[in-house]
Amino acid sequence: MIGVIDYGMGNLRSVQNALVFLGYETELISRPEGLSAPSHLILPGVGSYAAAMKNLRRQNLEGEIKNQVAQGKPFLGVCLGMQLMSTTGTEGGEVLGLNLVPGSVVPLDLPAERLVPHVGWNRLEKRVDHPIFQGVKPHIDFYFGHSYQFKPGAVGDVLAFADYGGDLVAAVSRKNAVGLQFHPEKSQDAGLKIVQNFCEWGGSC
Repeated sequence: MIGVIDYGMGNLRSVQNALVFLGYETELISRPEGLSAPSHLILPGVGSYAAAMKNLRRQNLEGEIKNQVAQGKPFLGVCLGMQLMSTTGTEGGEVLGLNLVPGSVVPLDLPAERLVPHVGWNRLEKRVDHPIFQGVKPHIDFYFGHSYQFKPGAVGDVLAFADYGGDLVAAVSRKNAVGLQFHPEKSQDAGLKIVQNFCEWGGSC
C-alpha cells in the first residue's frame, strides 16, 4: 500500500488518482500512527512552506515522518513536498523543515524576462542515474508550478536540473528519500512512469 500524507495542503487527489490508475492500493493518512503500515510514503503539496510545516506539526506528523524515513521506508516529496524535505524555508518567514535533504528553500531569482511563478513544461537534465528515472526517455518535459526553489547543501544530493533562466534543482535524493519539484502526476506518461518507479523502488540505489 502507498500512503499519501494528508496535511491539508493541495493536490492529494491528483496524486491518489495517479496511483489508482497505475493499479496501486493507496490511502490518505492524516495521523502519525497511520504512517507505519504503508510500504511507501508520498508527501504532495501546493501552498506556503510555513503553513505546511505548521500543519505537519499540528497533526503530529513531523516526527513520525522522520522516524519512518530513518527506518528506510521509501519517501517521495512532490512540489511543496520536496521543498519541505529541506532544512529551512523562507516562505512565510524563516521556518525549520523536515531536514531529510540538507539545504534551504528560497525565492526564485530569475532573469527579468522569466516569469514568477514558474508555471509550465520544462525539460529535465539528469545529473545522475536513479531508479526512479528507469525507463524514462531523455529530453522529456515535465510540468512545474512554483515560486520558490530548493538549494541543496551538497551537489551530490541533486538528481536533475531544469533550465528556466538558469539551472533550477528539479529533483533531489538522499538515501531512501526522493524529492521532485515538478508534478509527475500531471506530466503524462513519463510522469506516471516515475510514480510507478517510485512505488516499485526498495529505497536503495
